[in-house]
Amino acid sequence: MTQRTESTDPRPSHGFLAEIKDAVTTRAALLVLGVLVLQLAFITSYIGAFHHPKPSEIPIAVTAPAAAAAEQSAKQLAALPGTPLDPHTVEDEATALAQIKDRDVDGALIVDPAGTTDRLLVASGGGASLSQALEEIVGRAEKARGRTLRVTDVAPADQGDSRGLSSFYLVVGWCVGGYLCAAILAISAGARPANSARAVIRLGALLAYAIAAGLLGAVIAGPVLGALPAGIMGLWGLGTLVVFAVGAITLAFQGLAGVVGIGLAILLIVVFGNPSAGGAYPYPLLPPFWRAIGPALPPGAGTYAARSLAYFKGNDAAAPMLVLAAWAVAGSAVTVACAAFRRGRPGAAVGSGLPDDAPSDAR
Repeated sequence: MTQRTESTDPRPSHGFLAEIKDAVTTRAALLVLGVLVLQLAFITSYIGAFHHPKPSEIPIAVTAPAAAAAEQSAKQLAALPGTPLDPHTVEDEATALAQIKDRDVDGALIVDPAGTTDRLLVASGGGASLSQALEEIVGRAEKARGRTLRVTDVAPADQGDSRGLSSFYLVVGWCVGGYLCAAILAISAGARPANSARAVIRLGALLAYAIAAGLLGAVIAGPVLGALPAGIMGLWGLGTLVVFAVGAITLAFQGLAGVVGIGLAILLIVVFGNPSAGGAYPYPLLPPFWRAIGPALPPGAGTYAARSLAYFKGNDAAAPMLVLAAWAVAGSAVTVACAAFRRGRPGAAVGSGLPDDAPSDAR
């Protein structure tokens, strides 16, 4: 005689819907929804910035031996449909060249009233797509006037810097390191800093990482791969500032919003910052929204400064450096302020389940 035994689950069944609620918490569902929104924002931002590059008010200098000829050419370029150029006259070719080197303009048209061939000075080190757009636009305008155009690249991209994109990729790499390092530091003992001391220690660790990452990135882009002709010290300083600024922003967001702060940092740096950085398409080729926010965000400021260091002897790099410094200071201040504010509040650190004064080894 065989005795049959039945296996029973001690937990009562409340139906399929209850099982779903038990398996996926409301907090997890909201986080997944946030990821979906972030993903859609990523797609929208990148496609919106890159799907239809359109030149708009590219600054260009115009000069000629006779001032009247320069004025006439500048007026004709300014009247082009869609205002792709923003021309202004300068005294002579030397002044035009100096403005290109100082990054005040992106090109210069040297008009020869005595002949039928004019010269266009461009700087592909500031972005190959931008110099090509200038060549195409000015070339069409010259052809319509029955003239020919000869192009001279006065600040060419280095042979190892394909289309002038190495600066952009270097800065993107620094940005990735900055927010990943900060995220790891912040979640190592709960998603928010429990006290001011821990916040300062994390900022110190971030600074040490930024110094190392800045140096190694500069060495790889320079001597190792030969992609950027800038000096090591300049790129090292820029890289340290980029990594620390992005990391400080990430710590600040996590101090304000907990684990959601990681998503906010990605939204700012990756979703909005990278497509507006002027990498593949410099600012004059981007749509108005991305052109407006790009210089104010770390990827854009870092990319512009890196190109200035590599191809323009550091000219016009001060403004983007100040932008990065402002982000670094603001991020550090908010991080410490959030920690100080939470120190006097009862309760547990987010994600730890422990009170704020619990020993670190218990976390």
